[in-house]
Amino acid sequence: MSESATRQKKSWIDSGSGSLARTRIEAIMRNRRVAGLNPAKKVTLAMAALGVPIIIGIGALSAPAFQAPDTPDWQTKAGGSMAFDVASVKMNTEKPPGPLSVPLDAGDRYHPTGGYFRADVPLWSYIQFAHKLWWPAGDQLKEIDRLPKWVTTDRYSIEARAAGKPTKDQFRLMVQALLADRFKLAAHFETREAPALAFTLVKAGKLGPKLIPHTDGRPCGDPAAPIGSVPAGLIGGKDDADPQNYPPMCDSLVLIRRSNGTMLAGYRNVTMDQLAGSLAGIIGLGRPLIDRTGLSGRFDFTLAWAPEPTASAPSDAPTTSPDPLGPPPVQALHDQLGLKLEAARAPVKILVIDRVERPSEN
Repeated sequence: MSESATRQKKSWIDSGSGSLARTRIEAIMRNRRVAGLNPAKKVTLAMAALGVPIIIGIGALSAPAFQAPDTPDWQTKAGGSMAFDVASVKMNTEKPPGPLSVPLDAGDRYHPTGGYFRADVPLWSYIQFAHKLWWPAGDQLKEIDRLPKWVTTDRYSIEARAAGKPTKDQFRLMVQALLADRFKLAAHFETREAPALAFTLVKAGKLGPKLIPHTDGRPCGDPAAPIGSVPAGLIGGKDDADPQNYPPMCDSLVLIRRSNGTMLAGYRNVTMDQLAGSLAGIIGLGRPLIDRTGLSGRFDFTLAWAPEPTASAPSDAPTTSPDPLGPPPVQALHDQLGLKLEAARAPVKILVIDRVERPSEN
């Protein structure tokens, strides 16, 4: 085993990325149980670790129109338009993905890099990061599926530098500019009235056992401090993984497949809008989730559920099905988070790709 691989095993986070969680997700991607997923959904699962762990913060896909103008608030605050001083783009067909310098998620977790940016992911993952998107669901998945296949399958290594000390949102703006320059990417947002699932509290004023106010949980501490070692049982999502300790860091969603086959998601210091956005594309309900709980403030949660089967049973399989691995998503939301779902229609922001080309490498 290389010295680099040994270092990655010793910590939960390596260079701001979830190297151990990434390994788990790569194993998931090789598992035949996800063989039936379309490319966009495979990217969703894989990126749950590549940016974490990931993936998630102020997004736009399931937000009402009045909350997401044509120029998002975060983009204006970050400076509106920025570019790298120098950047290299190369297609990677051989080497395994390396560590990320910046978590490619919509969350706020970030360790300053001194202007250095490095990633090795499919183009859609860069697009999702650059536009601060939640995981895709509903009409957004349809938009992704109509793109050329290489957008979600071919990995591109990007290494770039910028002057000063860019924030995470400023890196998003730089990636936007880089994608427009090298991939000729042109995109715009559309607001569509679309089917959605609204969640409310099962019992007014009562949270589920796996959803707690962040003020009642473990403080986040200094976001710039190293995470340190994390018990293997916690990394594996054992029964002691709960909102008090999982994930060990704040402001990112962690998604893993546990040894019993169930999926486990966790997020500390999350708003209810963020909770809706972070879960919309990963629990397999096919629609955006919107928050109608009326709850304000921030929360910690964990959610464990059985993923939907994606492969047909073999012809010689027994006629009686085995006991389910865990609860389906709707039941898990009800029993663990105290949330019930209702069919609804809502204005949903969709990112539409108008143009994209393979880049010329340099």
